[in-house]
Amino acid sequence: MKKIIHYINRIACTLSGISLATQLNTANGANPYLPLWEYIPDGEPYVFEDPDNPGKYRVYVYGSHDSLIKEYCGREQVVWSAPIDNLNEWRYDGIIFESKTDANGKPLNAEGIGDILYAPDIAEVVDKEGNKTYYFYPNNQSEGRKGMIAKASRPDGPFVVCNWSKESPKLTDGDLRFDPAVLVDDDGKVYGYWGFEESLGAEFDPVTMATVKKGTKPVKDMISHYKQDGVFRFFEASSIRKIKDKYVFIYSRKSDNGEWGLPTSNYTLAYAYSDNPLGPFTYGGTIIDGRGRDTDLQGNPIATATPNGNTHGSIAEINGQWYVFYHRQNGTTEYARQAMVEPIEVKVTEGPGGKVEISEAEYTSQGFETSGLDPYHRYSAGIACYYTGPRKAISAWPNFTFSGSYVQPTYGDEKNFETPYDLRVNSNPVVNNTDGSTVGYKYYNFDLLDTTKDNELVLNIKPLGTEGRIDIMVDSPWSERGGRKIGSLTLSPNAKQERTDMAVKLSGLKGMKGKHAIYLLFTSPIKDKSMCELHELTFRKAK
Repeated sequence: MKKIIHYINRIACTLSGISLATQLNTANGANPYLPLWEYIPDGEPYVFEDPDNPGKYRVYVYGSHDSLIKEYCGREQVVWSAPIDNLNEWRYDGIIFESKTDANGKPLNAEGIGDILYAPDIAEVVDKEGNKTYYFYPNNQSEGRKGMIAKASRPDGPFVVCNWSKESPKLTDGDLRFDPAVLVDDDGKVYGYWGFEESLGAEFDPVTMATVKKGTKPVKDMISHYKQDGVFRFFEASSIRKIKDKYVFIYSRKSDNGEWGLPTSNYTLAYAYSDNPLGPFTYGGTIIDGRGRDTDLQGNPIATATPNGNTHGSIAEINGQWYVFYHRQNGTTEYARQAMVEPIEVKVTEGPGGKVEISEAEYTSQGFETSGLDPYHRYSAGIACYYTGPRKAISAWPNFTFSGSYVQPTYGDEKNFETPYDLRVNSNPVVNNTDGSTVGYKYYNFDLLDTTKDNELVLNIKPLGTEGRIDIMVDSPWSERGGRKIGSLTLSPNAKQERTDMAVKLSGLKGMKGKHAIYLLFTSPIKDKSMCELHELTFRKAK
């Protein structure tokens, strides 16, 4: 059935004149790497064999689904996948799980709407004959159903609950709790991890895949939490990977107040490692900081993206390259989170006491385009990785107040997810572009830019009746830090308030090669009033 659905999707796209890749992708794998109307936080990436093409492999991303818009997550979980040899062609594989009915097929709750599903995980079990079973942990937190699991013969489901309790058709048997993570080790042993403000791990029964093995007990405070002494500072978001002979535990770490010169935040994804699946663990460090840590002109620490939020993700090796999968907050709440990815380096020193070294990733617009963005491709402004205002943005969980630019979420029809895919607007505008705001894109591949010719930067914007100027800088927002102004656009207060392309003549690009960041600096004599909405941008050869 799944295969038939995939074919139907492809046929429908062909008939509408839109390729599947064009219809469903953002822009050549740039961040966020899924369509900009899609919100998949808590992404757990896995490389599994494609059940429709034996011998071929795909990377599947399992996460929550921020479809409720006004609160966390959704009542359905979906999966997206891409062939490992083309990480630009992401495919929607559909809804893989909903928790609406009990063991007898009756509604789980009076409203019939089912449970809210939070950050999930999945585990693949291969028997002696080579048959594969996929166990899915949807992380539904309705009382009495913590620990639900479902299984399927395919990585894209559909998944059917397999641990209903014999005592009640509405309850399930299982010991996993908040943010479950499961590892099937090389010897067939199974380990489960979970916890909120307390890290727990245990060996699980490989028959049930849901309960702690008899004769064993969970290890509490497997790594210390943020209210205890130590560097681990566990908050939530358990994830587990085995790399060579090391067990790597990935989690949301709550930074200490003043660490890196910034306020406390659980927006950082960290890791610890061990020779054993349940520890003791050694702290490794930060893998990605969703705040986009940087410094201002005076060298003071700043957040160049959303100043706070939550995080959940993991790492995966694809075609010899390691990546960290994480999410960013979009808009002014934590309820529109988008899937992000960055390349990382992972080094393992095997043997007892060996180290795991994972490089800290930079927060960028590149995504899978690790050579840099194509200057002549038309991108949504929403792939911005740097957006700051004249004053420090203030966070007040779970809402944010921005004094300057930020990325605004879209939902296809601006209200819900019911609009057909081929009609959804695949764009996030950058809004609240007030005096003193800066919007940045890291990085463009200038090897693809014909600098022997004159070039323009075309900005698709909607003027908002505010006088101002947009300066285009390369490499840094400040000339004192190596930045160079390459163009400028003046906005008239009388400009029509409708979306239009405005071309900026560029200078000083001759001979530039390699990767370079682009920054847009907004200046206006009128304070605290947005000059425009920024929708799209592209380079082009000057006419």
